[in-house]
Amino acid sequence: MSKRDTIFISHSTPQDNEFSIWIASRLELLGYKVWVDKNGLLGGERFWPTIQKAIDCSIKILFVYSKNILNSDGVLKPGIENELEYGKSIAIQNGLSDFIIPLHIDDSQYHLAIGMPNINHIPFTDNWAVGLKQLLRKLEKDEVPRNKELNSSSFSEWYENEYSSNISIKYNKRLYYSSWWGFRTLPPIFYIFRFRSSEQAKLVRDLNQSIPINLNNNLITSFEPNLIMTIEGRKDLFDNDITPDNVFVCNVKDLYYCDAFSNSFPTYNDSINAFKRLMMSVWNSFLRKKGLFKYEFSGRRLAYYKPQISNNKNDIRFVYPFSNGKRKKRKSLLGKYKSLLWHYAISANVLIDPFFCYLVKSHLVFTSDGKTPISDERKMHTYRRDKAKMFFNEEWRDLFLAMIQSLKDQDGKIIFPVTYDNDYIEFKEWPELFWSDFDYHDPNIPMSIDCISDYVEDSEILMYNDN
Repeated sequence: MSKRDTIFISHSTPQDNEFSIWIASRLELLGYKVWVDKNGLLGGERFWPTIQKAIDCSIKILFVYSKNILNSDGVLKPGIENELEYGKSIAIQNGLSDFIIPLHIDDSQYHLAIGMPNINHIPFTDNWAVGLKQLLRKLEKDEVPRNKELNSSSFSEWYENEYSSNISIKYNKRLYYSSWWGFRTLPPIFYIFRFRSSEQAKLVRDLNQSIPINLNNNLITSFEPNLIMTIEGRKDLFDNDITPDNVFVCNVKDLYYCDAFSNSFPTYNDSINAFKRLMMSVWNSFLRKKGLFKYEFSGRRLAYYKPQISNNKNDIRFVYPFSNGKRKKRKSLLGKYKSLLWHYAISANVLIDPFFCYLVKSHLVFTSDGKTPISDERKMHTYRRDKAKMFFNEEWRDLFLAMIQSLKDQDGKIIFPVTYDNDYIEFKEWPELFWSDFDYHDPNIPMSIDCISDYVEDSEILMYNDN
């Protein structure tokens, strides 16, 4: 009898390829011997004798459990059914306990396949990494053999060389859109006000709510040099006028040079952090005044989306840059998903280098009425993953471009006043654009969920191509 040392992955092709490739490569990197039908992944014919032989050598079958295991008639797909039934017979014949382990990757019911409700499922719906940890504990408990010295994955190499081989590089000029959204005009000076107490600073913040300012303990940062600081009825703190202990004048361009700052407050890091907090206040105030609604993700990241207005006012029309007015686009920032509505949403980080801009991240938010996000966070997470997998690279690019165009005023500009004298920040009409001498063949595969992560904090630039 063949030695059982292999983990067999049973999954629906092509719908669950992404997860299967991910789990296979992770297990291989951890030293496990993994078998996946590579020919099936490439869209070729599945050879049952080869699959049967692989199951004969397997110590576990990881069954990728999702709605995709059923065909359009709601019946288990023949290939999946054959693998499960053969696996069950092997388990009975050899007395193998927990031979089949379902990996539950969506919100499917537990009775899609016979016998599945009676088997413990490992949940991957909320977070793949958390599901992997639980799976590894199970494999270790059941003493599934692994090579602890192995730190590479032949499967990953195959994926790069074969599965992704249709993404070829070409020598051709092409326009790329980044996720960096910069400014045409930015005030050259900002101010840090230091007050005696955080209570004083909070009162000043409340007196100046018509302009974007940032409160941080006893510090206020603003582009406005003459904040309103007069209030009646607080003799316990001051005599009508609040006077800051210090006012620091900061040049925005100095943020590029750490040598421009001293070792006393505000240091280089103090100034950088104060500016970033101020620019996030600008971001939040600007989008709220444009009528966008906010949704708070875990980690307190705020994403903004457009509510549903009416059936005929949700489409955004624009013309692609460098197209001589010939490439026109009509794009909606929301749509139907099951009984809900999905909304394209954006969040941002502030970048200083290589230039001042917002690093914009893309998200999806789901509402029941076009305005109110659904309250079930787990369903929100599952819906985001399911819907996002239907989008292609081009889709995300156009949603981002449409969102920016939707924020223009009647003059076609994107302007936001930041002082009482109407000094303003003017946003660029497009994200940062890059021309390249290299092009590539886009295979029109759905964009990886990693590119629209709702919870990973980083400063990577996301690139969208211009088709």
